[in-house]
Amino acid sequence: MSSLAASAPPYARRAWLTDLPVLLVAAVWGASYLAAKGITTAHTVIAVLVLRFAVVLPVLVAAGWRALRALTAAQWRGAGALGAVLSGIFLLETYGVVHTSATNAGLIISLTMIFTPLAEAALTGTRPSGSFLAAAGTSLAGVVLLTQGGGLTAPSGGDLLMLLAALARTVHVLAMSRIKAVQGADSLSLTTVQLGGAVAVFALIAVVVPGTGASPWAVAAGFGAREWAGLLFLAVFCTLFAFFVQMWAVRRTSPSRVSLLLGTEPLWAAAAGIAVAREQVGAVGLGGAALVLAGTWWGRSAAGPR
Repeated sequence: MSSLAASAPPYARRAWLTDLPVLLVAAVWGASYLAAKGITTAHTVIAVLVLRFAVVLPVLVAAGWRALRALTAAQWRGAGALGAVLSGIFLLETYGVVHTSATNAGLIISLTMIFTPLAEAALTGTRPSGSFLAAAGTSLAGVVLLTQGGGLTAPSGGDLLMLLAALARTVHVLAMSRIKAVQGADSLSLTTVQLGGAVAVFALIAVVVPGTGASPWAVAAGFGAREWAGLLFLAVFCTLFAFFVQMWAVRRTSPSRVSLLLGTEPLWAAAAGIAVAREQVGAVGLGGAALVLAGTWWGRSAAGPR
């Protein structure tokens, strides 16, 4: 890997420096399925989301207070809009995972890597290259094979929620690259405002919407060491780190490229399931994993460094 990077042209080395953190985000998001299922039920979704975001928010505010004060009103509005979209993504994903199988969830959410280049092409008036679409199709076919080990269940309400979550992820990625007010702002500050807006939405739902389940305080009081470890993993790695990297990367490459790399998430979810939950993938699943890797590698080349 190091010798290959050393012999690559400068733009290729710069692309790898952007791509590797995004792949790490895909890996931690893949592991988040097990972590979320371990600490969330249908009656604690809102409470867990409030806790997940609130745990890291004070640290972010303290670390970036000076940069936060330097944000303009337009930057606050832009980041706030992104935070509203982000809250929708997490509501849809978390309720979706609770109400469908992990197999279906991993397959459906990966449709983001198809939706994003198509939406980007519609907005810019440029057609995605045949190579890129073929690469995305290869990755998607790999996801289908990869998820066959657990067996697809009949479509459910949770499946629809995951489909809507995939569309919301597409909106979020495209909005980050197209809202001009946030383009030159500090990534840490923008991440802080986004997460603050999202936790405000979750807290408002917990207070004013009846039937949303246990309160955040009651859920936190009932957590043991295992649950707190899962929550901190979701908060620090799957939320703070992930969205900071995503915002940093999307301003250095294309939304389509970022979504294709994040589309490897089901591969990492399967890896986490095999390593931690001892799930069986089989030969078909391993072939699917190979297709995901091949399609992603191909798509990186087809998308180009920008």
